[in-house]
Amino acid sequence: MAAICSQCSIRADKPSLSYSISGQALRRSSLSSGKSNSIFVSSPATSPALRGRIVCQTSSAISPSSVDGKAKTGLKDFLHIDDFDKATILKILDRAAEVKVLLKSGDRTYLPFKGKTMAMIFTKPSMRTRVSFETGFFLLGGHAIYLGPNDIQIGKREETRDVARVLSRYNDIIMARVFAHQDILDLAKYATVPVVNGLTDYNHPVQIMADALTIIEYIGRIEGTKVVYVGDGNNIVHSWLLLAAVIPFHFVCACPKGFEPDEKTVEKARRAGISKIEITNDPQEAVKGADVVYSDVWASMGQKEEAAHRRKVFQGFQVDENLMKLAGPNAYFMHCLPAERGVEVTDGVIEAKNSVVFPQAENRMHAQNAIMLHVLGL
Repeated sequence: MAAICSQCSIRADKPSLSYSISGQALRRSSLSSGKSNSIFVSSPATSPALRGRIVCQTSSAISPSSVDGKAKTGLKDFLHIDDFDKATILKILDRAAEVKVLLKSGDRTYLPFKGKTMAMIFTKPSMRTRVSFETGFFLLGGHAIYLGPNDIQIGKREETRDVARVLSRYNDIIMARVFAHQDILDLAKYATVPVVNGLTDYNHPVQIMADALTIIEYIGRIEGTKVVYVGDGNNIVHSWLLLAAVIPFHFVCACPKGFEPDEKTVEKARRAGISKIEITNDPQEAVKGADVVYSDVWASMGQKEEAAHRRKVFQGFQVDENLMKLAGPNAYFMHCLPAERGVEVTDGVIEAKNSVVFPQAENRMHAQNAIMLHVLGL
């Protein structure tokens, strides 16, 4: 963290008003080294004779703001799981478990986010994402600001690069849940504070970090497990594939023909050469020997007009009691929620004793806390 020292004085008709200030800078500043800034001030409580100006002489180790501001300060974004190596991912998961234990104990003295603010951009609304981020940030001492779809209209009312630059000057971190993946990339490119990907149409990295934390809690490890996803080859699948490019495990996606995940992402996971990756159209064969059977809605937000068509195409891909029997008695059921009970999963499967969907939902908060601690360097 760079420090900025400022010496300020008010020049006025009465010398007795002169004073000096020295303080520590925030992590980012657009002030140039040695540059003098003058601010004209007046107070209604004083006579015109007391009007003067504040002259601040500033010195800083930070160069003027640039698009690559984070790289210069050592700060990070959390956009894709495979942006990090195995050791870092496991370290974040360990930290999540540690902070979870602390919060569950009722201890409220650990406040690493005290004095920090987070801007939360939502072009896609979500209960879990908003509440988990906002509550988690608050419990660790910070203040989160919700910016809904009509507050910014990112890319419409204001360009993404401008939003990124403005919010960086008000906040210490930005979380965004958006449709277009390019929006999160642009936010990260132009922001000078860390940006966390709360979801895009391409991937959902914070969800898979919560999933990995849950699997570790219930199975004892993520490495070497068999995770079988049944349903649409969507953003959840892409993030599982990117995790499989970092941590070795067996990942299977069982989906109808024409609904497979992105080919380049599949190839990227396979090319990493550490995990077994299978894409199949046979869910009954896929789930055999699974440690985890995972499901998601067949029609995501923005695809609801396709819902009726998808229900026809996805017949045979519902996770029901019979499919779970094929997986075996030790298989856990997971779902990122919200679930359409009776569609992609039966009510009985969600309510079964081997369903961990609600601990999984809770772990969103704990995994995200650890991610934010990491990107903020705390």
